[in-house]
Amino acid sequence: MAERRAAARAAAEPDFLQFNDLACETVGGRVIFATNEWFAPAANLLKVKQEPPQFITSAFTEFGKWMDGWETRRKRIPGHDWCIIQLGVPGLIYGFDVDTSFFTGNHSPYVSIQAGCLDEPPTFTLDGDRTGMAASDSQLAAVAKLGSEVWPELVPVSELQPGYSDCCHNYFKVNFTHRVTHLRLNMYPDGGISRLRVYGVGQRDWSSVSTRQDVDLVALTNGGVCLGYSDAHFGHPRNMIGFGRAANMADGWETARRLDRPKELKVDQRGILQVPGWEWAVFRLGHPGVISSIEVDTNHFKGNFPDSCRIEACSLTPKEEAQCIRTRWESGKWQVLLPPQKLRPHHRHLYSEAELTLTRPVSHVRLIIAPDGGVSRLRLWGRPTPITASSDQSADTSLQTLNLQTHITACAANTEDVKVFNTVKK
Repeated sequence: MAERRAAARAAAEPDFLQFNDLACETVGGRVIFATNEWFAPAANLLKVKQEPPQFITSAFTEFGKWMDGWETRRKRIPGHDWCIIQLGVPGLIYGFDVDTSFFTGNHSPYVSIQAGCLDEPPTFTLDGDRTGMAASDSQLAAVAKLGSEVWPELVPVSELQPGYSDCCHNYFKVNFTHRVTHLRLNMYPDGGISRLRVYGVGQRDWSSVSTRQDVDLVALTNGGVCLGYSDAHFGHPRNMIGFGRAANMADGWETARRLDRPKELKVDQRGILQVPGWEWAVFRLGHPGVISSIEVDTNHFKGNFPDSCRIEACSLTPKEEAQCIRTRWESGKWQVLLPPQKLRPHHRHLYSEAELTLTRPVSHVRLIIAPDGGVSRLRLWGRPTPITASSDQSADTSLQTLNLQTHITACAANTEDVKVFNTVKK
């Protein structure tokens, strides 16, 4: 029954949920303008995913019912409510989740989302508790200079479902090939939204990065993205490429316990468990490069860390990547980058260049853990290498979304740092 429920849930969820949330507060996303925040501030939209919306029956403020989201007053003047969101990680956007959880009689009936790419971030911002507040004349004048009302639409005016548990997630797939730095979220005409999740792939201007400079090639801020995994029962592998060290176990990748574990466990001469199965997660690097050091962090995983890990790597063209996704990564050109390593609980494992077995540029990596468990962070430090014509991942600017039985997604994305629309007016 558990497998059938999981399969049904996966079939109902769009593929883009595998990408990174580019607007979450933990990656630096913030609301810099909102027309009205009477019942609940717009900053709630970007709360960390590990803290789902709450509803507390007895919670009230001096302005009305406390709500864990953004809720405006009932509008009695012309217009509609809207806010401006600055992405924590600029990049390509492939989908949204507009979550109306607990807004059952007061959700916004309709929504639209527009996007801008600004040369320079606006200097204004919203600070402190904004409950009970509305935009001032000076704030309205400052935001008007952005011209956000004419930004391209990623989501046209669309109906929202109320915040009951079976319909609160309003998913919108996006087909937009330009880099985005800011969003305009429009509510028509007023009401409440609990969360906004912005799923995409970060884009960095690699022209400013020296080929002699070591960077984390898989970090979400540098364009790293998860393309597939075997299991994510307790936590998604995309968490491993997030900011800083993990806040808790939910901020990492954790699988279910494998049912093919031997009844009695045995180890080899290195103390590594001998088990028939393992779990895996595949990532595309933000830029091809030569990896010189690796960090595997099991922070917070004290009784559920993997026994061992190994890392494989390869270099793939977009066409080869798409083929690997179709075969669930069974047809890759994998070579061992980091041989099997015994892991410790709640520990940051560091592996130097002397322990790695590949010295050529790679574009994809596969982290394999045995038999199961949790990893909080994966860091792949190395130097970006020039992209040749044969490995140019920017050649294909179209999104390649493959609707498989599992939650595997591919995106042969344009990795150029394009600035083609809506720059800040000087």
